Amino acid sequence: MRGRAGTLLWRALLATLLVCGIGLLPWLTRTDSAFTVLKARSAEREATPAVLADIREQLGLDAGPLRLLGDWLGGLPRGDAGRSWISGAEVMPDVLQALGASLLLMAVALTIAFLVAALVCARTLCGGGGGGRRRGGSGSAMVAALPEFLTASVLATVVGVQLGWLPALGWYGLQWTILPGLALGLPAGALLGRLLDDLLPGAFAEPWALAAAARGIPARRIASQAVRRCLPALLPNAGLFVVGLTGGSVAVEQIFDIPGLGRTALQAAIAQDLPVLQASTLALVLLAVLAAGATRVTARLLIGPALRDGGLSSLHRPAPPARRTPPLLYAGVLLGVVALGLPRDPLALDTRARLQPPSWAHPFGTDALGRDVLARVGHGALDTLLLAAAISAAALLIGLVLGLVPRLSGPLVDTVNAIPPVLAALLVTAVVGSGGATPALAVTAVAWAPLAAHTAALLRQERATLHVTATRGLGAGRWYVLRHELLPAALPPVTRHALLRLPGVALALAALGFLGLGAQPPSPEWGLLLAENQPYAERAPWAVLAPAAVLALLGALAVTAAGLTARRQRMKPVRATQPSLEKRELAFQ
Repeated sequence: MRGRAGTLLWRALLATLLVCGIGLLPWLTRTDSAFTVLKARSAEREATPAVLADIREQLGLDAGPLRLLGDWLGGLPRGDAGRSWISGAEVMPDVLQALGASLLLMAVALTIAFLVAALVCARTLCGGGGGGRRRGGSGSAMVAALPEFLTASVLATVVGVQLGWLPALGWYGLQWTILPGLALGLPAGALLGRLLDDLLPGAFAEPWALAAAARGIPARRIASQAVRRCLPALLPNAGLFVVGLTGGSVAVEQIFDIPGLGRTALQAAIAQDLPVLQASTLALVLLAVLAAGATRVTARLLIGPALRDGGLSSLHRPAPPARRTPPLLYAGVLLGVVALGLPRDPLALDTRARLQPPSWAHPFGTDALGRDVLARVGHGALDTLLLAAAISAAALLIGLVLGLVPRLSGPLVDTVNAIPPVLAALLVTAVVGSGGATPALAVTAVAWAPLAAHTAALLRQERATLHVTATRGLGAGRWYVLRHELLPAALPPVTRHALLRLPGVALALAALGFLGLGAQPPSPEWGLLLAENQPYAERAPWAVLAPAAVLALLGALAVTAAGLTARRQRMKPVRATQPSLEKRELAFQ
């Protein structure tokens, strides 16, 4: 009971600190909120001292941030979240309406994601775990690396406008949710499918699965139970997807003109409409708490008393030998593109060669200013890859460390995941100022959360396994169990998870640069290339496809290279994967 009460207090403290930090945003950024609100209300009106003083009096800014925050918090028990500083309308109805739109979009996206995840795992499920089969996963890695805003633009242009199969703009019914749901669900499903496919062979190699197969139980029933066995380790990440798809789908909501919560929060953050921003963030925090609680309860129901009694088997198994050819091939192609692009000038303008298709002179074509796309891709590789790799490594380290202390990291993960990356960048900018390190700090501040949740979920099950219980019974200390039992089980899948998110880190940096918080033109950073050329996707698709293809290639390289980090042993029966009690006893003597 004390532990649960402490966790609840820690969660409430984090939510309070987040809301208070947002309430202090104008004062932290040292900007005049009256001027920002004036420009948001009417950009043509002159900002005279009298006008600004009148706005400050209307909003109560002269009373200070603590008075404003206290008044706002005092109205929440009555269901009053204040009035918008821009429109003057009540905040709560608008936020609830935006939340409803985002929840519907999230439900459609999650449905599509689950279908995509099932397709990714279909080969493993049909093959009963794969045995000694060598698995690749390049296709799913490429889908996971697809930029959401690029997928949304292509779907809206091709399916919605050119073919006319589905509506491309607006929010008037279920039919309008399909295209944005696809844009969000395809990469999310590919990522979830890869994580599930990583655990399934261990479930199929457990004694119950081997015994069921020997008794002739249908393979379909064994496969369904194997999925159920692996779900508890994935549910925390699924809960993070619920919140991320609700509040973090800003680009997709912008493209399809969806009045969702993420878009509402972004517009409020830019205009410094604090009541709307605080209410939107509080809604996301509450949603994160509900999602985290639901995933924990569901995980306990799926596992049953084995989690309490320490009767589980380990899902960690030696991986089949990984093929060296795919990662070497992908790395060779990537290095070849970079080597061909480096000798070219990425800033040379040629207005007579605007949006030219690929040719011998310009193998990847030219952009809207006549610049060589191959040159910009090659020169942007170093900054993009090095910075994304450094952020991914830092996120992996933070996620592993915090995943070891779930009572501390659990509420922290839920709170951090409720912050859209753009809002995180604004808060980081307010604290440390704008600069080259701002986007890296902002992305690192949120990138560790899924890895920490994955680590904590894996370790929770691993601590309840029979071999860990036996190891403790033989006198092993915490450090020995952590070093020889827990970390070897969690490190490989979490490392592969981090590598699979590497292209997403590059895209997050690009999105911040597009909003003026990161790399700025004429920088050849890959994500910025996507953002710059996105308006010309219909007229000159090569200008967008080139950086998108390189990012997809990076995703395939990351997931195939992760396979080389696993132990190169063929699958063995369970008895061979867990040391005998005699060997463990000798190890402690």
